[in-house]
Amino acid sequence: MKVHWFAEASYPHLPPNFRETGLSSWVTTPAHLHDPYEVGEMCRMFIRLMQQADREGFDGLAVNEHHQTPFAVTPSPNLLAATLATTTEKAALLIIGDSLALYNPPMRVAEEMAWLDCLSNGRVIAGFVFGTPMDSLYCYGVPPLELRERFHEARDLITRAWSEPEPFAFNGKYTKLRYVNLWPRPLQPRMPMWVPGSGSVETWDLALDNDYCYGHLSFSGLHSAKPLVDAFWDYVDEKGIEANPYRMAFTQLICCAETDAEAEAKYAEAVKYFYRNRYVHPGFESVPGYRTAKSMQSMAQHAQQTTSKLSPEDKARAGRGEMGFWEYDKHGFIVAGSPETVRQRLEELAKDLKIGQLIGCLHMGNLAEEVAVENTHLLGTRVIPKLKHLWTEFEDRWTPTPPARGVRASATPALVRNRELARA
Repeated sequence: MKVHWFAEASYPHLPPNFRETGLSSWVTTPAHLHDPYEVGEMCRMFIRLMQQADREGFDGLAVNEHHQTPFAVTPSPNLLAATLATTTEKAALLIIGDSLALYNPPMRVAEEMAWLDCLSNGRVIAGFVFGTPMDSLYCYGVPPLELRERFHEARDLITRAWSEPEPFAFNGKYTKLRYVNLWPRPLQPRMPMWVPGSGSVETWDLALDNDYCYGHLSFSGLHSAKPLVDAFWDYVDEKGIEANPYRMAFTQLICCAETDAEAEAKYAEAVKYFYRNRYVHPGFESVPGYRTAKSMQSMAQHAQQTTSKLSPEDKARAGRGEMGFWEYDKHGFIVAGSPETVRQRLEELAKDLKIGQLIGCLHMGNLAEEVAVENTHLLGTRVIPKLKHLWTEFEDRWTPTPPARGVRASATPALVRNRELARA
């Protein structure tokens, strides 16, 4: 199994009564609530933690894109990846991902990811996302009925730009370019591609038809996620595709300490801060046209299956930060405890959900840096090595292969041509 380091870069200094004010934590959060100096300190902390994760043996370092929110102050995952490309050595740079419909023209994504792949010696995983309604529709103003069209057109342009041997013209509905001639090209012959989603059937088709990794990125806990994850694997079987665990990724908040008691003492407040302050005004969470009727029906059906283990009242209490620490653990919102407890729980989760790519969230809310350092160290040295035996019978086509990590190809086509010209 592969384990990747991730955290939502949550601003840690919101006022204690933020939730009680009724303010949305997305789109319209008053900007006067943040201190730019503290944002800089916070971002440097996350970079240090990811550099540590690279040293401690994590398989990937995940960065994402959100806008106008203290929940995740990461407007450009490519900027974070560029910082990590030259300050880390082994871990994949998991960009999950660039919101393709928000780039005009989307050639910028093709150029930047290719450049990052060269800079990192072939460690980039290209993640493409539709974006949350808050990001794509309200912050960036993309009409909901255009979102998927823009995404697919941009994806087509980007993948062609990485692979076409000669310059070509691109005449799309939203992007028209007379000359597409990408410099540089990615180091990897075929960049691994991931598509995160929240249960849309169309996104499942996109991932399966193109052999992408599908990422179920949710913070609602194991019990809420299981019906959707099980439905995904049923869908894989229906399409006659190999149920390779590596083709699915899953996010999980992890709180590891030397003992179970220490875990509660060190993480309880940060977990409550994380859930208490991620309230989004209902008007921003969706809009007609964002999801298709087919996906809405499918998601409603799976949501009904969730209530047997997690009632709507419990889910609401969790979202308000009102659950006790071990309640969050019981319902799967977090996996907490000693290294052995965490190892056992993660192995059970991986087998239950058939997950080959675990995106471990090692920092949450207002957690102190020293606790996140300990969390990363314990996972990297005492948990991850004991999970490596999982799924070894399957091929992982969705993370960079070892030869691409720091080993320069001896005879790429461009290098061969240049040598022939030099001899001539």
